[in-house]
Amino acid sequence: MHIGMVGLGRMGGNMAERLRAAGIEVTGFDMDPNTTEVATLADLVAAVPSPRRVIWVMVPAGDPTAAVLRDLADLLDEGDVVVEGGNSHFQDDRDNAATLSAQGVKYVDVGVSGGIWGRDNGYGLMAGGDTEDIELLLPVFDALRPEGPREEGFVHAGPVGAGHYAKMVHNGIEYGLMQAYAEGYQLLEAREDLIPDVAPVMNAWRRGTVVRSWLLDLMVRAVQEDPGLDDITGWVEDSGEGRWTIMEAIDDAVPVPVISAALFARFSSRLPNSSAMRAVAALRQQFGGHAVRPAEQGTAGTPDPAATED
Repeated sequence: MHIGMVGLGRMGGNMAERLRAAGIEVTGFDMDPNTTEVATLADLVAAVPSPRRVIWVMVPAGDPTAAVLRDLADLLDEGDVVVEGGNSHFQDDRDNAATLSAQGVKYVDVGVSGGIWGRDNGYGLMAGGDTEDIELLLPVFDALRPEGPREEGFVHAGPVGAGHYAKMVHNGIEYGLMQAYAEGYQLLEAREDLIPDVAPVMNAWRRGTVVRSWLLDLMVRAVQEDPGLDDITGWVEDSGEGRWTIMEAIDDAVPVPVISAALFARFSSRLPNSSAMRAVAALRQQFGGHAVRPAEQGTAGTPDPAATED
C-alpha cells in the first residue's frame, strides 16, 4: 500500500516513519523545504497510485487544514480518500467532507493520540466515516496502532465527525487526569517535613495502585529529571479541545466539573507561577513534546494558537 502524508512535523513525520517500518510506502509533503519529499501538493498526489488514492493530512486545525483540503479537492479523483488526522473541531468535519464530496472524494476524520511516543509505542486512533472507507484504511490503522487486539487501540467511532468528537472528549479527560496528578504533586511537595523527596513516593504508585497510568509514569519521569520542576514555569497552554468539550457539555446539559476545573486551572497558570502548573507543563512536554517556557522567561505572553494536545 502507498499513501501520501501532508504535514511532516512532530506527529506526521513520526507517523510516516512508523508506517514505513510496517511496510507501507509513504510519500510526504511539507511546507518546510528542508523536510518535504516532493516539491508541491500536486507532485504528492501524482506520486500516490490511483485509483482510490489515500492522502493523510496532519496540519494545524482550522484555516491551514481547510486550505489543504480545498487544494486536494482540485487535485484528487472520484473515489480517492482524504484522512484528516489533526485536532479539528468535529463540526468542521462536515464542512471538510462537503468540500471534498463535491469532487467525489471521500473523507475520514481520525483523532490521533500518542504524542512523541507514538512512533515506537503506537497511536490510539478514533475514526469517523463510512464503513467502506474505514475498511480500505485498515492496513494503515493497523500499522499505526499499538500491538495487540485492534479494538484496544482503534475504533470506528461512527460517521464523519465521530473520530474528532471522541478525541475531543479524550483530551477533556486528559485535562482532568493531569490536573489531579499535578495537585497531588503540589500537596506532597508542600509537606517537606514529611515528604523530603516527592519522586520516590509517586514512583511507588506505579505498580499495584489504582492510580497507576502512563501519565503517572511520565509525571515520575519529569520529577526525576527536574526535581522541584525548577527549570520551567507553570504557564500551560490549552489547545482548544478542553474548551470545546465544556461547550458541548453545556449544550447537552452534561455536568463536567472536573474537566471544567482543570481548564480553569490552566487559565490560572497564566497568573503567578505555581508548582502544580509546572507539573502540568512538564507532563505535556513528556508525552507530547510540547514546548515549555524556561524559568527565566516568566509567564508573560500570549497562548500559542497552534498548540495541540495529544
